[in-house]
This record gives sequence, structure tokens and C-alpha cells, in this order.
Amino acid sequence: MTDTRVPSRVFPRAKQDAESAKSAISTPQTEHPAYRLAFQDMDFLLREDLRPVRFQLELLKAQLVMEEAKIASTFVFYGSARIPEPDKAQAMLDMATDEPGRRLAERLVAKSKYYEIARELARITSRLPRDERGMRHFVVCSGGGPSIMEAANRGAADVGAESVGLNIVLPHEQAPNPYVTPSLSLQFHYFALRKMHFLLHARALAAFPGGFGTFDELFELLTLIQTGKIQPIPVLLFGREFWERVVNFPALVEEGVISERDLAIFTFVETAEEAWEVVRSFYEERARAEPSPPS
Repeated sequence: MTDTRVPSRVFPRAKQDAESAKSAISTPQTEHPAYRLAFQDMDFLLREDLRPVRFQLELLKAQLVMEEAKIASTFVFYGSARIPEPDKAQAMLDMATDEPGRRLAERLVAKSKYYEIARELARITSRLPRDERGMRHFVVCSGGGPSIMEAANRGAADVGAESVGLNIVLPHEQAPNPYVTPSLSLQFHYFALRKMHFLLHARALAAFPGGFGTFDELFELLTLIQTGKIQPIPVLLFGREFWERVVNFPALVEEGVISERDLAIFTFVETAEEAWEVVRSFYEERARAEPSPPS
């Protein structure tokens, strides 16, 4: 025996079998849906009974994409899909024709500064180098949509960095914002699995003013940290005025439904530089607190 190389596999890959299945001889049996390979049978995969399998596939696909992209950790950005960049907000105000519309536009103009702040924070975190294993940390991750989400992905693109967008299928038509890296643009059917992927790799999170979706995502994280289901990470709430106006956190303490220490789970910030300093200090302090490895 002169050639001692051992083949890496002896079974054909699933893709090869799938191609072979397409060339089956046409008979009543081969044309019937029952004859399709299970993983090629969409009617089968979309059955109610297969929901647990679809859960698993949706969890696994995103995880494999992140691993293959060498993403070790992310910096997650939450925020409204309705806060435009400053120029567009001003244009909305200029076009307002009645008093209610003008008041709303004025509020959006006031919050449009967060578009640029999110963009700047994304630039800061996206400049971090890879580690010694070639893994990337604090990669920008947004919901993939417009406004604050767009600002985050745009900030990463400003410095030539890749960023993640986790979109969700909604009844109204939508598309990922143009700044999400195409190979890291993922779409989810299940809100629960999308939220899980936001937090699996998150090592810092910025929450900008937002509505129901932002509240849903943010308060799930606060609950996970409060209950000890995950270790604390920096949770940055941008815009103290907004958050204290829409959520009376001290009142929750006074009512006895949360503890005083729960208010330390998050930090109010106003600027990108202030936010990054909170994150940097958090991990420097954590590193000092960890025991040194044995020599």
C-alpha cells in the first residue's frame, strides 16, 4: 500500500444527496410529497409539529454564523425605529402643518441627537483590535432596522468594521438597513430567539430612547441580571431625562417591588465617550477583582 492517506469522510455530504434526489426518475411515487427528503420538504418543515425543530434551527444558524465570523462578544444597541437622524428630523418639523404634528416633530428633533451619539459609540467600539486568537470583541449588534439601529451599524461602517443586524419578520414590509454587513444580516421568525441571540454574546448594551420593542428587550436583560440568570454587564441608558420621564424607577423601590440595589444594574449616560468610559472601567475593575492565574 503506497498511498496511506485516509479520506476525511466516506458518506456523501447532505448537499450531494439533495442534488441526487432532484434527479430521481419521475413516477407517481417520486412525485408525491411523501418521497421528498425531509430537509427539502418545506410543507413538512412548516408543520405545527415541527416548531421545536424550527426553534433549534433558528438558534443554531445564528450561532454558527457568529462563530464562523470569529465574533467572541458584541456591543448591543437598542433604540427606537422612529428617531431619525438630525437632518431628517428637522425636515419633518419644517413640514409639520398642525400643532399636534409640530409638537411631535419637535420631540423627535430633540431626540435626534441620539442618532449621532449611537453612531459615535459604534465607531469607538468598532476600532478595537482582534485578540491573540483572532477573535473580535464588542462587535456592534443592532436590530438591523432604521433610526438608532441604523446609526449603530453606520458607525461601524464608518471605520470599515463589520457589524451584526438581527432582523425580525413583521407583518409590514421591512428590510435591513444598508449598513449591516450582509454576511452578518440575520432574520428571525421568533422574537424569543432573536432576544436570546442579542444577549448570548453581549458584553455591553446601550439602550437609547424607544418604545414597546426597546422596553421589551431592555427589561428582559434587567430581569436576567436582577435574578442572577446572567452575570452583570454594563447596561447604559442614554438620556436620563427621557428614562426618568417614562419610567419612575425610584417609585418601584418605594413600592417595594424592586430593591434599591437593583438601580445599580444600569447607568445613565449622555455621550458616547461617557458610555465607553463606563464599559472600560467596568472591565478593568473586574480584571482587578479576578484572581491571578497560577505562575
